[in-house]
Amino acid sequence: MAPGAIRRSVLLAACAVVLGACASQGASPIAVGPDPGVLPAGVDVVVTRVIDGDTVVVTGDRHVRLIGVDAPETKDPRRPVGCFGKEASRFLTSLLPAGTPVRLVGDVEQDDRYGRLLAYLYRRADGLFVNAELVRQGFANVLTIAPNVAHTDEFAGLARDARLEGHGLWSACP
Repeated sequence: MAPGAIRRSVLLAACAVVLGACASQGASPIAVGPDPGVLPAGVDVVVTRVIDGDTVVVTGDRHVRLIGVDAPETKDPRRPVGCFGKEASRFLTSLLPAGTPVRLVGDVEQDDRYGRLLAYLYRRADGLFVNAELVRQGFANVLTIAPNVAHTDEFAGLARDARLEGHGLWSACP
């Protein structure tokens, strides 16, 4: 199966999971489908809360791990809070306060090993690509885990620029 077909199949499966969770919770997503010329096809949901700098909870109580980025740790009980972790969590919360409509766009794999939905996340109001913005502003580094590599080159360029310009964690952490 071609990579594009695999991505579409995974996206459809992810949509079914989110829609099923919404229905079982008595909630419904906003809509499913593309906004021509604005956002890639995906599933539209609402953020209910931010867990940390790279994980949110959306409609249907579904945990979503942002693909391709890694914010410093704040919630792992086995590790200390990472340098700039609290700032990354606050930044993501400022981008995505509870009630923010977003679009989830999948890549090759649907879930991570912890059962979280993997997605690229776009803010519906203005099309902001949230994963990229975290890297651009220095609140997250690049974390590429094949086969989910659709935006690897873009994220690497943003991280390089953020590091050179001393944004966020690049100037705050040793």
